[in-house]
Amino acid sequence: MDNAATLAFFQNFYTEASLYVVPEPAAPAPPVSAPAALPAAAVPAPAAAPAIAPATAKSAPAPLPPMAPAVTPVAAAAPAAPLAPVPLVPLPAPAPVAAPAASSNTPAMPVAPAVAPQPAAEGRAAVTLTLGELPAAAPAPPSQPGRVQPSPTQSPVAHVPFSTLGSNFGGLVVLVRLPEAQFLKLPRNVFLNNLLKALRLIMEDVVLVNVEHDSYPVALCSLRQHLTARQFLAFGKNLLDVAVYTTQPYEPVLLYNDTAFLGASEIEMLEYDAGRKKKLWQSVQRMFGV
Repeated sequence: MDNAATLAFFQNFYTEASLYVVPEPAAPAPPVSAPAALPAAAVPAPAAAPAIAPATAKSAPAPLPPMAPAVTPVAAAAPAAPLAPVPLVPLPAPAPVAAPAASSNTPAMPVAPAVAPQPAAEGRAAVTLTLGELPAAAPAPPSQPGRVQPSPTQSPVAHVPFSTLGSNFGGLVVLVRLPEAQFLKLPRNVFLNNLLKALRLIMEDVVLVNVEHDSYPVALCSLRQHLTARQFLAFGKNLLDVAVYTTQPYEPVLLYNDTAFLGASEIEMLEYDAGRKKKLWQSVQRMFGV
C-alpha cells in the first residue's frame, strides 16, 4: 500500500482528523511490484486522497505593489506681512489708600527698641602672665656730673623715638634696637616665637618696640603714654632709661614696685649660643614663675 492510500485510510478511521506525515528525504524509491489483480467486487477502489497542507504552514501573503507617496509637495507659504506695533496705553496709577485713623479704643502697636550690635567675641583671649617673686632693683649709683637719673614720670631722653608692632598693649613688651627692615621681619623670628610658645603665648600677645636711636634708650614715661604693660624683655644694651644703672643681664628685677624688667643679649647672638639660651630660660622662669 502506498503512502497516499495509507493516509486516506487513517483519515477516514479517525473521523476527519488531520494527520501529518513527515516526508522522507528525496531518494529514488525502490520499484514496487504491482499487486495481484483482485476481483472488483472484493476490493473497493480507494478514494482519491485530498491534498493536505501541513497544519503549521501558512500561506505567504502576496507582495503588495509599491504605493506612491501620498504627500504632495506643498508650495512655500508667502511671507506674512509684518505686524504694526501696538501702542502701549499707560494704566492709571492706583489710588493711594488712606491709612485708617487710629481709634481711641484700638491699642497702639509696641515698637521694639533698637538693639545695639554686640562686638564679636575674640577667638583667643589675651594671656596675662603672673610675676614671680622678684627682688627690687638696686639703687642707682651716684650719677656722673651733668647726668640726671631718669624717673618713671620724667626723663632727659623722653624725645627718643620708637616704633611698635602689635596691638595687645596690655601684654608683654619686647624691646629691641634693629634696623627697620629687620624689625619688620621680627614677628617671624623662629627663636622669639619658640620662646613665647614656652610661655604659652603667641606673637599677638606681645608688643614689639624698636628703639630708633643708636645709643640713647627709650624713656619709660614715653612708653607709658601708649602702653599700659609693665613687663619688659629687653634684647640688647641700653634700651630702657630707668634700667640702665639698676639692672644686670639675665637678672630679672622689679623697678619701682610695678615694673618687671629682664635684660638679655641681642637676639642674633642668642639664636646660635646654647649657653645664653639656657641662661635666658632660667631667668624667664624666675621672672614669670613658670
